[in-house]
Order: sequence, then structure tokens, then C-alpha cells
Amino acid sequence: MEAMSVGARLASSVVGPLVKKLFRTDGPGAGLVDRPVRISGLVSFRGELRTLTDVELRKIAEELVERAALSTGVSERLPSFEKRAVVNAVTHSLCFMEHIDMDDVQAVQLGHLELSRSLRSSNQAATIGLSSDAVLLHAQVVDTACLHILHFFTTRSTFVPRTLVEQSRRIEELSSKIDTLIMRTPSPADGGFEARYASYISTKHGKLTIFGLDLATASAAWPLDAAYLSLEATGTAAGGKMPLTMPAEHVLAGRARVLLRGVAGSGKTTLVQWLAVSAARSDVDEHLLYLHGLVPFVLPMRSLTRAGARLPAPDEFLSAVGCPIAHAQPTGWYDRVLTAGRGLMLIDGIDEMPEEEREEARNWLRDLVGSYPKNHWLVTSRPSAVQENWLASEKFTELDLAPMSRDDVAAFIKRWHKAAGSADAYGKELLYAVRAKQELDRLATNPLMCALICALHRDRRGYLPDGRKELYDAALSMLLSRRDRERGIYKTGDTRIGETHQVQLIQKLAYWLIRNGRSEMDAKDVVDLLSQALTSMPRVAEQGTARQIYHHLLVRSGLLIEPVEGTMQFIHRTFQDYLGARAAVESLDFDFLGGNAHLDQWEDVVRMAVAHARPAERTRLLTGLIERGDSSKDTRYRLHLLAAACLDDATELDPEVRTEVQRRAEKLIPPRSVDQARALADVGPVVLELLPGPEGLTPDEAYFTVLAAVRIGTDAAIPVLTRFRAAEEKRVRAELALAWARFDTDRYAEEVIADLNEDDCLYFVVSSSRELRTLRRFGGRSYLRITSPLGVEEIRSHCVPDRLVGLCIAADMRCSWEWLDMFPRLVELTLETPLPEVDVSSLKDVLSLRVLRVPATVRTVGDDVLPPTLRIIRTG
Repeated sequence: MEAMSVGARLASSVVGPLVKKLFRTDGPGAGLVDRPVRISGLVSFRGELRTLTDVELRKIAEELVERAALSTGVSERLPSFEKRAVVNAVTHSLCFMEHIDMDDVQAVQLGHLELSRSLRSSNQAATIGLSSDAVLLHAQVVDTACLHILHFFTTRSTFVPRTLVEQSRRIEELSSKIDTLIMRTPSPADGGFEARYASYISTKHGKLTIFGLDLATASAAWPLDAAYLSLEATGTAAGGKMPLTMPAEHVLAGRARVLLRGVAGSGKTTLVQWLAVSAARSDVDEHLLYLHGLVPFVLPMRSLTRAGARLPAPDEFLSAVGCPIAHAQPTGWYDRVLTAGRGLMLIDGIDEMPEEEREEARNWLRDLVGSYPKNHWLVTSRPSAVQENWLASEKFTELDLAPMSRDDVAAFIKRWHKAAGSADAYGKELLYAVRAKQELDRLATNPLMCALICALHRDRRGYLPDGRKELYDAALSMLLSRRDRERGIYKTGDTRIGETHQVQLIQKLAYWLIRNGRSEMDAKDVVDLLSQALTSMPRVAEQGTARQIYHHLLVRSGLLIEPVEGTMQFIHRTFQDYLGARAAVESLDFDFLGGNAHLDQWEDVVRMAVAHARPAERTRLLTGLIERGDSSKDTRYRLHLLAAACLDDATELDPEVRTEVQRRAEKLIPPRSVDQARALADVGPVVLELLPGPEGLTPDEAYFTVLAAVRIGTDAAIPVLTRFRAAEEKRVRAELALAWARFDTDRYAEEVIADLNEDDCLYFVVSSSRELRTLRRFGGRSYLRITSPLGVEEIRSHCVPDRLVGLCIAADMRCSWEWLDMFPRLVELTLETPLPEVDVSSLKDVLSLRVLRVPATVRTVGDDVLPPTLRIIRTG
């Protein structure tokens, strides 16, 4: 039989009515209630209550085959058994329509021949053994049927409206993409300047000073790409009921406004640099695509408020931070950027402003946000500097920069030693020491302290002092004298100032900054202050003028820097507080210290003053804090907790004073807010003995008690956390599950995770392969939240297939998802991604899945092929 189109020989009046019987009749409208309208949902012979029986379906196939055979003249050449075989094959092919995973609009776009091939390929076995005429007849009948099927679709009352809706949706998506591109593309007049500005940002913030890596030389600058360590930010989800965690660089993904708290040295400024440089690059990393096209404005508050200057207006942003091309910005550029919502506003260090000026800063921020609401805003601060909900009225999300986990510490130590060229010699030894010594483990909770420990460990060839004060003393000795002396830097005629004299001069600068509530000092004021000091230090005065001495300290000490020409600041606020406290103790300014102890900027100064003081002076300081707290209801909590925190630094203290401090701290326990939990954690491990529960605690008190213990972060907290394993409050158990990475993996798993109550669909957080393997030892868990980019094979190997019900991927895993079909009970999948879009089409093969959760800001690609039984929920 010659290959010809049967469709040309079968009249529509014959085939049309037969094809129409295959489908249900729908009412008018666009058919959007149960969209997309699947072909499988249109056929009339599927389901338990069939409107078209198997017998009727076969009759339709028989009639189609018979008429096709007659019209082509093949009827006489085909024996009856082959005709019956063709009828069977056509019947089976038509039956496969109930399994087609597309809707009517997609089928029409596909075309009748491709639709026919799809139907026939699903039932290839039906034509095995047939003659070529029979095979061709089967193909042509199905081709013709598909032609009329598609024609039938186009005549349905819902087709045209649905087609228009589909086209409108695609046009809207395309328009949205174009609008975003246009919005984030500078005007031709601004393009040249923005390219120069991006280059400036990349150069200015593209390097990181890492403590201990030859700070007195240019090699102290470490490329940000190599130095940056992704830490975690934590908070609570919408409603404040469930703990939330994410990579710190993702805090603005899906959130336009964030207030981020972090202790000194926790990496706030480094994060600001990372975000600024990432936004300035043309080749933004894929997981930071939300920054593409944004213009970063880095506004360190310590620079903006120097010498009591007013906070700058938007047109003064660049000049206020000393940007050398500020004068070249086109007229009105800042307004065009901010009005279009292209600004990435990075406001760093609210805590570095004097406390009395912070209300002015809040009003300044409110005015800026109100005038330019479309931009991304990140504000950073130390925890105690601003109260909870400080910017709540401006809809800022409040998050905390979490302490480094054990894996973070290990990664930092490896990177530091690699950069220092001594990875093999000291890196492994230090890793062991940090894990073995509880004191070191407790200190190594942020990048600054980790760098300090690394530098001292290498400098002292493996020996590390105990305690925070001893670490700082050793660091100062290393920076101020030993390094230059041992490296033979000094030459004849060079300025030489002994370590003791350098400390005396620098601590005067530190104390001036503290007393004046500043973090920066004009170079002129530095020189004037040094001139006064040199009058009583004749041996140093012989080395040169006050300006020469200042230059020497700036270049050689490694403690001072000039962020902008004409201004001086300490390389890190911690060294300023440490040396300022030392100056206060030497000046016997104990009453002055006590009188300012309620101010957050003085907290670390007071603690370090207790460390510097002699036993009798400690008694005076701590007794003053207790008495002042007793007499002041407004500052009682802060002063009594500060006194308790000072116990950790008081190596020798009158036992009666210690008892009085602890007795007052007990009255402040259990904590009843996030601020109180933070404050208790700052007291240190000594507070663990005082934490009660869970008996007798309200749900809030139980949660904040666990939060305080978790934040202390040493393995000494595990026995306290163990008591809360069976808590009824879900957020308490969720916090316990979230905290695993901060403790020894095996011990925490055995004492907490193994017996943690799984009720209420509790998600167990997994941040490493080791944790995933450990969970399998305990039989797996029904709900898992994976926060690191583990391999697909790792997950398949270590998850228990018959156990997993809910899975949350909170890591950058770029893969197709059909492998999830190995988990037959998996019904919920949550994809927490910073990417602007995610392809979910492969989920069509995960037949058990019923709920897919994705962020509201993420566009889902391929969701039109998902089965109607899978519901997509947009989150937060």
C-alpha cells in the first residue's frame, strides 16, 4: 500500500463524531479552575465511572480502521486477523491518552503527527509481527485520529479563552523579565560612571585584612574570594514560631530589608564587603543573581559620624565615605538609581555610633526608606546596641549572625594556614587543639578570634596561652615588637619605640575614642594627643616629632589604619576596647567605668577592665555594678548580667563578691526574650549551671532558655539541652535540631538527636555528610532539612527510603529531581533557593509528591507539566 494521507480520504463528518465520543463535554469559560486542563482529564473512558466503555472504545477503533482500509484500497489485501490486530493496536493507542502528561493547548502546539508518534511509541509491541501494510494502516489511522482530536480541542468553548490566558501569561512573564532588565540597566548617561564606580567598589572592598598575616605589610590584604567564609544567619520564620537559618549572603534574597545583629568580630563588615563586591561584578555568581544590576552603597556609620558630622543626604553618600570619583557622578544619578529600586544600601555598624545619636540615625533611616522604598537594605549592629523591633515599623526582618560551627572553624583554620604557607606544619595540630581544649573551643566562635588563635599558634610554634586576656596580650606583643625584631626589619637610623611605650601611646588613643563615643579620630587630633603624651616620655620624643611617631605607629604597629586620608581607626574595635580598658585601669577611672557600664559601647570595655584589674580593683568594679543595678530599675538587668559576664574574666576574686554576683544573676533566669537570651549567652559557660527547666517553665521561657544554652556553644551545654528533648513546644525541639552543627557531631547525636521527639512534623537539620550518616544509624528521620550542597548519591545512600515524608533543600543544589521517586512516602518538598527561578518539571516523575513549597520570589519553570495532584505553595 502506498504511503498516503488517510485524513484526505476520511471525511470529517465521519471521523469527527467518532473522535468527539472519546472526550467529555465541558461548559463555557476559560477552564482555569482546575488548570491546566490535562488531556487525561478530558477523556471519557478513564476512571471507575466510565462514560465510554471498553466495548464502545473498541467499536470506535473498528470503524476507524474499517473506513480507512476501504478508502485506501487495502481492505482486500489484509486478512481478517490482521485487521483485528490493527483494531487492537489503535484501541491501545487511543487508551494511552489517559496517561498523556500535557494539556490541550500544549497538544495543539505539538502538532498531530508528534502527538500520534507519542501515542504509538507507547504501544510498540502491539504491531510486532504485523505486515508492513498493517503497520502503516495503524500509523495512518492514529495520525488521522490525532488530527481530528486536535481539531476537536480547538473547537471546545474553553480552548480559545485558555489559549489567550496562556499567551497572556507568557507575555506577562516576558514583560516582567524585560522590566527587571530595564529597571536594573543604567541609562546611557550613567553607564560610564557606574562602570567606574563598580571598579572602585571591587578594588576598595575586594580585599580583606586577615589578622596575623604580616599585618605590617601589603600581604595583609587577602583576596576576598579566597578569604570569605559563608556563615549562617538565624532568626524566626513568619509568626515567630519556628527557627530559621540561611547562608548569611542570602539574607536579602527574598527580603528587601534586614537588620543583622552580630557580636564583635563575627563577620558583619566582611559580609557587607562580600555583598558590595558581588553586586559590583558583571559576572555575579549564580546563587547571588538577586544582586545583579544593583548599585552598592557602603555606608560605615563610624565614618559617617566622625567629629559629630550630620548624617549625609543621598547625594553626599560617595563623598562622605571618601570615594575619589564622587565629584564625577552625573547630576541626579543617585536619585535615578534609588527611585528605580536599584540601590543596595549597606549600612554597617549602628553600634559604632554614640548611643545618644542612634535615635537620629533611626530617623535618618526611616526618611531614606520612606523616600526610596524599592531598594534592598541591610543594617548591621552588635546585639545589645539596638532593641528588638528597632526597625519593625519599616518592615525590617531581624536576623542574627550565628557563631561559627565546628565545620566553619575547621574551614577557616585550613584557609588561614594555606594563605600563610604553613598548612602542613601547624594547621592539623591547631585543629586538634581547638577540638580538644574547651577553652579554645569556646573562644573560636568568630573569624576575628579564629585568626588571632591561628596567628599566635604559628608565631609561638604551637604554644597557645589560656584565656581571652592572655591571647590579646600575646597578640599585642607579636604585633608591636617580636615580629619586626625577629624578621630583621629595623635598620640603622630607623625609629625604634619599645613595646611598652607603643602600648602606652596607642592605649591613650583608644581611651580617647571610647570616652568620646567614637570609632574614628581625625589625624590632627591624633597628633595633638601624641604631642601631649610625649612631654612625659622623653626617650620616645627623641625619636621624632609627634607626626613622625604617629606615622611609625600607623605603619609598624599593625593596630592602626587610615580608612580615609586624614582619619585614624583601630584595625578592629575589639583592640580599641581592650587597650582603652587597660588605660582606664591604669588611670584608676573605676567610677567612670561604672558610670558608663549601662551603655552598650562600654560593655566589652568593662569586662576587659575587670581582666586587667588587680583583685581589690575587681572587687571595687563589680561591687559598684551590683549596687548601681540594685538602685536602678531601668538598668538593673543589664548591669547585673554584665557583672555575671565579668566573672569569666576575673581570675582572682573575693568569694563573697562572686556569690553576690551569681545570686543576682539567678533572679534574671529564665530568660523571657531574645535579648535576654543573648545577654545570658554573653555571660559564658558559668550561666549553664543556673539554667532551669524544662519543668515549671512557660513555652516562651523554655524556648529562650534553650536559645541561651545553644548560643554559649560549648559541649558543656549539651547536658542542659538534653533535658528539653521531649518538650511539647515544637519551636524548642526545632531549635535543638537546628543547633546540631555547633556541637560535637556524635555526642550531640547520641544525647540529643537520638531521643528528640519527632511529633508535629519536626524537621531535622543536616549540614554535613557525617550528620546524614549518623541519622541513618538511628533509623533515619521522616522530615529532613538539608542546609549544605550534598551530592544526590549521598542523599540517596544515607536517607531511609521508606521513612522520608518531608524534605527541605535549603542549599544550592542544582539538579533534576526525578531521583526523589526512590522515596515512596515523600509527600512534601520545600526548595529554599536564592535563585530567581528553578526548574521543577522533573518532579512530574515523583508520583507520591503532593505539596511543593517554593519562595514567593522564585519563578518556577516547568510547573505546567506537573500533575494536578501536586499543589504548589508560595512561602514568605
